[in-house]
Amino acid sequence: MELSIQKWGNSAAVRLSTEFLSLLNVKLGDKLTVDIRPEGALLKPKRHAYVLQDLVSQCDLEASEPEDMAAWRELKPVGREKW
Repeated sequence: MELSIQKWGNSAAVRLSTEFLSLLNVKLGDKLTVDIRPEGALLKPKRHAYVLQDLVSQCDLEASEPEDMAAWRELKPVGREKW
């Protein structure tokens, strides 16, 4: 795949085709990281690194459990589950 560098305001830009974005599994607004290497530049999607504390802070710990969860707790083991 060949890309060209074009003027964009006072900067230079490389336009990425929809096909290229699809290959990287990214969309408009996503971030990319660039690793500079002797043979060129490597573009990689920037993925969010989740931290357990951040995920738990989004949970509503006061919410009651769903009705089907209560029924699930009453089920008898059917295999080699250990309680």
